[in-house]
Amino acid sequence: MEKTTRKKRSSRTRRVKSAAQGSRANRDPDLPIEENHPADSLPLDEDLNAEVATNPDAQQLDIAELKHKTITQLLEIADEFGLEGASHLRKQELIFKLLESQAERSGLIFADGVLQVLAEGYGFLRSPDYNYLPGPDDIYLSPSQIKKFDLRTGDTISGQVRPPKDSERYFALLKVEAVNFENPDVAKAKPLFDNLTPLYPEERFKLSGAGDNGNKKSDLSMRVIDLMCPIGKGQRGLIVAPPRTGKTILLQKLANAIAENNPESNLIVLLIDERPEEVTDMQRTVDGEVVSSTFDEPAERHVQVAAMVIKKAKRLVEHGHDVVILLDSITRLARAHNTVVPHSGKILSGGVDSNALQRPKRFFGAARNVEEGGSLTIIATALIETGSRMDEVIFEEFKGTGNMELVLDRKLSDKRIYPAIDIFKSGTRKEELLVDPKELNKIWILRKFLNDRSPQEAMEFLLDKMAKTEGNKSFLDSMNA
Repeated sequence: MEKTTRKKRSSRTRRVKSAAQGSRANRDPDLPIEENHPADSLPLDEDLNAEVATNPDAQQLDIAELKHKTITQLLEIADEFGLEGASHLRKQELIFKLLESQAERSGLIFADGVLQVLAEGYGFLRSPDYNYLPGPDDIYLSPSQIKKFDLRTGDTISGQVRPPKDSERYFALLKVEAVNFENPDVAKAKPLFDNLTPLYPEERFKLSGAGDNGNKKSDLSMRVIDLMCPIGKGQRGLIVAPPRTGKTILLQKLANAIAENNPESNLIVLLIDERPEEVTDMQRTVDGEVVSSTFDEPAERHVQVAAMVIKKAKRLVEHGHDVVILLDSITRLARAHNTVVPHSGKILSGGVDSNALQRPKRFFGAARNVEEGGSLTIIATALIETGSRMDEVIFEEFKGTGNMELVLDRKLSDKRIYPAIDIFKSGTRKEELLVDPKELNKIWILRKFLNDRSPQEAMEFLLDKMAKTEGNKSFLDSMNA
């Protein structure tokens, strides 16, 4: 017995060493450097494979077959499994409830997470509860499974999990049920994000459609954005904000409008270097995923959290999903990179290293509409008038890189005019691809009419007239009268 245990330990050690030799050079510099995991704390590949082979229940349900079934057929299966409240679930939620129920009947756990592949060749499923950073509930994924399904960092993995045995420290994934909400075998054929063809946004996000349907009155902030600065799927937008202009509230309203009117989109709110109470408020207010790294965390953590979020978003776009990232703020993300990046010896004005903005630009530049299907929308706040020369330099570097700008005005917020949007400086490039020609013509007429006024007078006039109508459609129709 003792000899067998020693053989297993030496096998684990050889496996970890051989995997490390081939993959250490490919480690992503944005992601955290893991502490060494003792070989005894990780299960062997052959042990995991043997457990799957001896588990007959693992082959009963397949996600590909379930997706092809009608909702009525799925409800019949749910009834056989004894699932309560199944009729109130959407199809995708019902499928995963069935897979979860199957795992529990086998004495296993059904879990999911976002994969991070380490230099040693194995990986862990990170939880959003820990902002995708190493935590006690991480799930081990073996090198053989990673190679079999061609998995990469950022993939959202779902599957059957068993608790740790003997000296093991982590839960282990026995069977991969889904990769980015699809059949694992189908997921292998997906193209790389960098090989996808970027296009201008062509499909508009609905931000303020409820009022025109007579359900409820649309929020005026969202109506102004929808009218003067429309947002499309694949938009790369900047919210240019001086301090105390209401950018956080505006971001909350934007997140809720996207989640409510565009439920098919995957919404992620990324808060970098923000106050902890603002994170709590955002989590309780927004119906979406909120990922954060507060100001009391080190700059390395800011960089790691942002890297995991963008990789998750890219993997989802590769699978044809529409993803929206609301980032607050890109200025502080750039500051974090300036702290972390090895100094090149070339310092720009304000103390910014010449290499520091490369990765934040890559993050922001990932936003695009994709010809092959799917889109990545990034709306980021950029801080100005903070008294810091570094913030001004960062803003100047990002100015013009987006295809939408929403500029907030401190003078408007001082007069308690909200939203404090300078409509003359705000706008969307190629808005003719998003807006109906008749509606666009009326918007141009409205802009010409407001052009003779100051930003304060223009916004007050616009808000006064919009408040008298239920939605933007009725507001534009009233212009004829």
